[in-house]
Amino acid sequence: MTTSFEVRDGVADESSATPAPALAARTRGLRKVYRSTVAVDQVDLDVPEGAVLGMLGPNGSGKTTTIRMLLGLVRPTEGEVELLGHAMPDGARHALPDVGALVEGPGFHPFLSGRDNLHRMAAAEPRLRASAIEQAVEDALERVGLSAAAHRRYRAYSLGMKQRLGLAGALLVPRRMVVLDEPTNGLDPSGTREIRKIIAELHADGVTVVVSSHLLAEVEATCTHVAVLHDGTVVAQGGLNELLESGSPGLLVSTPDGDKALDALRENRIPARLTPEGVRADLTTALAPKVVETLVHAGVEVHEVRRERTDLEDLFARLTQGESEPDGLSSVDAGGAA
Repeated sequence: MTTSFEVRDGVADESSATPAPALAARTRGLRKVYRSTVAVDQVDLDVPEGAVLGMLGPNGSGKTTTIRMLLGLVRPTEGEVELLGHAMPDGARHALPDVGALVEGPGFHPFLSGRDNLHRMAAAEPRLRASAIEQAVEDALERVGLSAAAHRRYRAYSLGMKQRLGLAGALLVPRRMVVLDEPTNGLDPSGTREIRKIIAELHADGVTVVVSSHLLAEVEATCTHVAVLHDGTVVAQGGLNELLESGSPGLLVSTPDGDKALDALRENRIPARLTPEGVRADLTTALAPKVVETLVHAGVEVHEVRRERTDLEDLFARLTQGESEPDGLSSVDAGGAA
């Protein structure tokens, strides 16, 4: 991409002179048709190196299908896919050893223990020496908090424990990229915090992480970038902060001189309104420095200035033209086939 962020359908479209970042993965004109059903249609997706990208979308938006094509598990009907510099799916044997993935839930042998299941996975890792398998398995179990339950059969695991074991399998060896489909599914609050910590550690180590989730709060708490899919195409993508700020171009000014600030701004033809903390200035016709300069010159006591941001739930609802559920969460895909 040559823009710092991009939102389609009139939400925002802002250009930047900042050079485009290096990409860990990209798609162009990606399309997948199952008989008469178009699952993905002309998806152009950029995954910057070192980013934590959250993929969001309503049921049937194409998230899982896009991820499967990205990993070479499904061949596109049309378009191009590049993963870690390799064209997919033909370059899968070169790219996938550097990718850890948990897609559509983990699949393990029910009568084997968690530890034995990981040993089987580790034996298939092309870059893991046989002498290093034992330590790699124990390190992965400890990292996801399953050491104490590693001897138990997989069929006795709870949903959250199964998710942890799947994540452990993705982290058996150092990766350049990790793809997680609903990683917090079935986890209690403590487990969710642990997954957040692991994602933060991967990000700090420079690993690119792609997270598909229906928990908007989790995406907002863990991701640096977001891609929103709707009806099989990308309707918005870019840095999370830029996308949230683009939704409401306003400047919140905390001041005890609310009336005085309002008069000063309106005299300078800057739309504004009073708020409980002070005033909100509309930035559609004025830049933030101009607002602050106007207030200071008018002798207004300014305590704090901050850019107004929408939250991810509001942004998602606006982009997909959907309604929020009664519990306050938008209806997004919980990881089923798309």
